[in-house]
Amino acid sequence: MPRSVNAVASRKRRKKILKQTKGNFLARRNVWTVAKNTWEKGLTYAYRDRKKKKIEFRALWIQRINAAVREYGMTYSEFIGKINQKGIAINRKVLADLAMNHPEAFKAIVDSVK
Repeated sequence: MPRSVNAVASRKRRKKILKQTKGNFLARRNVWTVAKNTWEKGLTYAYRDRKKKKIEFRALWIQRINAAVREYGMTYSEFIGKINQKGIAINRKVLADLAMNHPEAFKAIVDSVK
């Protein structure tokens, strides 16, 4: 009895990945083995960079807070230390947003910790 291979399912599986590699350069989009490797590596990068994104945004918030706080004669570390001493529960994301978009509110926070 001849060997039975499910060509329909195999083709469907390959077409699914080839569809996801659409837009890649040269063989990365249409040669099965190359496209599959590209697709797998892309998923790895996506997973890694979802974690990395959080680190990069925190660094950006810290830079923005530091720049805003130096206008009032403080450093970032002094400011965060005093905020924690006073028991003000406000995170860096909100502080950075206040520093950029609502400077008068940020100034009120700085004055309250000085």
